[in-house]
Amino acid sequence: MKFTALPIPGAYLLGLDELEDERGFFARVFCREEFLARGLNPDVVQCSLSFNHRRATLRGMHYQAEPHAEAKLVRCTRGAVYDVVLDLRAGSPTYLQWAAAELSAGNRRAVYVPEGCAHGFQTLEDGTEVYYQMSAPYQPESARGVRWDDPAHGIAWPLPDPVVGERDRSFAWLG
Repeated sequence: MKFTALPIPGAYLLGLDELEDERGFFARVFCREEFLARGLNPDVVQCSLSFNHRRATLRGMHYQAEPHAEAKLVRCTRGAVYDVVLDLRAGSPTYLQWAAAELSAGNRRAVYVPEGCAHGFQTLEDGTEVYYQMSAPYQPESARGVRWDDPAHGIAWPLPDPVVGERDRSFAWLG
């Protein structure tokens, strides 16, 4: 596995070390020891799948508050997404800053989202599927979010006129 640090402390873009032969390739997509060696949370207690019918669908910016904060490992298994990590950790040198990467079935990359950061994505293709591994189970009472279009963080989404669900539209502004 290849770990590339993103500008948000503790956030990483993960690539594959593919072992190829005439049949195709083999690659490790998760290794507890490699996560621990970098100080990342390797616990996986829940996995989820998000299917999105339309290009420009936007989901985010979601996180779970303490005491149920979660780390996420996010991978696009069909289609493509513009994936965003937003630092919401008070006292962090990158508080309210964000980092983004394109994840696709073709590039097979993943993003590690540390605890205390919000996560969201915008689909770049119809029929996009996103697979999540989470370090904590979903707790409705701890589920939180911030507006995807809040000027306080200024995320530059790639596609205009996003398809946004009611819950995501209802999140409060930071400022």
